[in-house]
Amino acid sequence: MKNSDSENLCKEPTYKAFYTSYVQGAKNFALYKCGDEAQALDLTQEAFVKIWQNCADINLSKAKTYLFTTINNLFLNAVKHQKVMLNYEKNNTKENRSFQDPEYILEEKEFKAKLSDAIANLTEAQREVFLMNRIDGKKYREIAETLDLSVKAVEKRMSQALASLREQIPNI
Repeated sequence: MKNSDSENLCKEPTYKAFYTSYVQGAKNFALYKCGDEAQALDLTQEAFVKIWQNCADINLSKAKTYLFTTINNLFLNAVKHQKVMLNYEKNNTKENRSFQDPEYILEEKEFKAKLSDAIANLTEAQREVFLMNRIDGKKYREIAETLDLSVKAVEKRMSQALASLREQIPNI
């Protein structure tokens, strides 16, 4: 595929040519990252959707880099989400569960599902800050340095994330 800057990624023939040129390599990259064929396909498709949605802002000469960076970021977000789930599981030992009634266990499962969905519904920026703070235990200053943001920006994203979670899960 020719990477002429005069071509517009928002034009369907250009986008189709881009997709055809890079879909297999992108899928292989995603498969290398996650090791699961179905997840690799999901990551690849989601990355191409993001490119289509942001085609006006993406220079065709940098679209390949954008594609692979997007796949990597999507994968990292999935890993962070898994960390949340594993951390929650770790904090709730099997000993505690054996003495609980079935109704409580069902409510706990429903809450886990609600929490998982609520975290997934956060914007990427909010989710990233939330997980870095609550799961990785990083302070706002450390997050700001890692993401190259101001501490105020990190505070705002965290505030928005918590507000969104409270909205989606009452009495949290």
